Amino acid sequence: MTKAWLLLLVAGLLEVVWAIGLKYTEGFSRLWPSVITITAMAASVWLLALALKTIPVGTGYAVWTGIGAVGTAILGILLFSEPATAARLACISLIVAGILGLKLFSAG
Repeated sequence: MTKAWLLLLVAGLLEVVWAIGLKYTEGFSRLWPSVITITAMAASVWLLALALKTIPVGTGYAVWTGIGAVGTAILGILLFSEPATAARLACISLIVAGILGLKLFSAG
């Protein structure tokens, strides 16, 4: 895996951190969850920007949001007892397939 793709992966994982962190900030009224969430936001976007020096912007952004969407959906199921229906899991699988396809067929 190239450095740019590794940066993109970490950026996507940090997107999951801040998306889940939003739930814990309670509207940014709790200090430490808010600090962690804002820090993860900034780091995620910064790493995305670094990755986009090499990876095409459309591919990089789609993969970044896809990682965030899949990770947040899975953690929503695990942490917040959100439904894990067959249809929902199938849709998550489609997003994963899209991420893998973009990685496999992308230059950079």
